[in-house]
Amino acid sequence: MPKVLLIDDEEGIRESLSIMLQIEGFESVAMPDAVKALQLIDSGDYFDFIISDIKMPHMDGIQFLREVRKRELESIVIMITAYGNIETPVDAIKSGADDYIRKPVKTDELILRMKMAEEKSKLKKDNRALRYELGKAAGYEDIVSVSKSMKEIKDLALKASQYNTTVLITGESGTGKELIAKCIHQNSKRSENSFVAVNCAAIPDTLLESELFGYIKGAFSGANESKIGLIENANDGTLFLDEIGDFPVHLQTKLLRVLQEQEVRRLGENKEKKINVRVIAATNSDLEEEVKAGTFRSDLFYRLNVLPIHIPSLRARREDIPPLVDHFINKFNSKLGHVVKGLGKEATNKIMEYPWYGNVRELENIIERSMIMTDSDIIEEIDLPDVQNNKNLPIDTWVEELSLDEAKGRIEKAYIEDALEKTNGNRTKAAELLGISRRNLLYKLKEYYSE
Repeated sequence: MPKVLLIDDEEGIRESLSIMLQIEGFESVAMPDAVKALQLIDSGDYFDFIISDIKMPHMDGIQFLREVRKRELESIVIMITAYGNIETPVDAIKSGADDYIRKPVKTDELILRMKMAEEKSKLKKDNRALRYELGKAAGYEDIVSVSKSMKEIKDLALKASQYNTTVLITGESGTGKELIAKCIHQNSKRSENSFVAVNCAAIPDTLLESELFGYIKGAFSGANESKIGLIENANDGTLFLDEIGDFPVHLQTKLLRVLQEQEVRRLGENKEKKINVRVIAATNSDLEEEVKAGTFRSDLFYRLNVLPIHIPSLRARREDIPPLVDHFINKFNSKLGHVVKGLGKEATNKIMEYPWYGNVRELENIIERSMIMTDSDIIEEIDLPDVQNNKNLPIDTWVEELSLDEAKGRIEKAYIEDALEKTNGNRTKAAELLGISRRNLLYKLKEYYSE
């Protein structure tokens, strides 16, 4: 027998609706207010349907609805609203209601809406299950791989998409962390809403707070008008915080509040605003080491690391290189109007042996440049200048063939690769070995492997 939780502060309405639902074959539990209803839910009692009035004391129906959705319940929620009010039902749907019904409630209409909402919910579940079984979830066709490790990651990401749990994606630069984050969003219940990506390392510390949290007019010199922050822009959607390891310490408490309370306060404002944002963070640094060093709050780390996903480097899954090469060749044949068929034997050997410190992003850029340089339908070793080993070339050859900037770049890149090899790809330790800041190393990696 389907179980219904009925919430209304008017006793007469509770009694009449309870009797009506029982006659229609439902088990009904009635509560006088939303606070007590939440206590009942938190005690472990499960309900197939929740029917709630919107206008109630202590906690209104919209606040109750948001609390229910935070708990990731599968219950179907239908809100009861008064006639003549257009904004309230819209707010209810935006906050996660499956449907709404206006007063006075008619038995036939309520039962019909409950059945329609149930069918819609079942259809969504079936579609998600089917996509999972077929392995054709939205966006996952862009993750080209044959390795067992990447299959496990795609399976985990697809499961993560069904919940609002915070996800922390780790891995070296260029491994595809944002691509995984987008796939999680596209297969979630938030897919129709915004995916807002923020590179925490790319925005100066002095601007990051105002960009993320927004500000009101007059909050600081130059704030001539109010501005909504990126966190609010992601409301009802997903906020992707890339390079979270570079998030300033003085702002970490504010971010923690966003995660824990789902509240945001603009600069210059004296009150918080409720939001509904799912956060996915990514980093190529070791956050546990950052916590030990005191540069990252432990409570923020544990709040982010609810569901960790680690993407291995490309050199740790070399079996993915051939299908990725084929994928990029097809992609750039269309983009460039070329008819390149593949790689020659020597070029293939060089591609397979190369360490790929820039990972998939570097491989993509190398294939594109090689396709531009080649005059044939086969990419040969000579068409791969960026993966040639120049360490043993005589200095005279460098002087004859390279400009000063090119030579300096080759040396700097060789130093970086050597440091990364010695530290097994650990960016923080490699930066220490090179005598530069971690942020400076990140900029240089992007310069050499992202252009």
